[in-house]
Amino acid sequence: MSAITPISSQGPFSQAMETAASAMRAQSIRLRLVSENLANANSTASTPGGTPYQRKTMTFEESIDKATGASIVQPGKFDVDPSPFRTEYDPSHPAADANGYVSLPNVTELVEVADMREAERSYEANLAVLGQARSMISKTLDILKA
Repeated sequence: MSAITPISSQGPFSQAMETAASAMRAQSIRLRLVSENLANANSTASTPGGTPYQRKTMTFEESIDKATGASIVQPGKFDVDPSPFRTEYDPSHPAADANGYVSLPNVTELVEVADMREAERSYEANLAVLGQARSMISKTLDILKA
């Protein structure tokens, strides 16, 4: 008869929970970046002919948590979108250049809303994983008590 191995703090359940929690943290940072982009979607330059707000982007990176051995998700590189700025003819605008054109941010609200929904769905999926792992730990402990 084999002995029952106790659940260690670095077992598969805790690794799954750490992976899901790290993904939730990364998605919350992504959501904050999307909100910043949306909030500045119409922010023009403060000087005539200046550069308006530029859309910010981020990537995700995978690494291994040394404490648990779990594969975790982290925010990677933060960058700005190199796509061109939108321009609008409005010679009366304070940010208009010498030709009367105003540079507007390269933020597309539809893209930002799609990114926001994707971040929300990913966050919810990882929340479900976290809940399921906790439930499995609880059920395992109940079995061991019996």
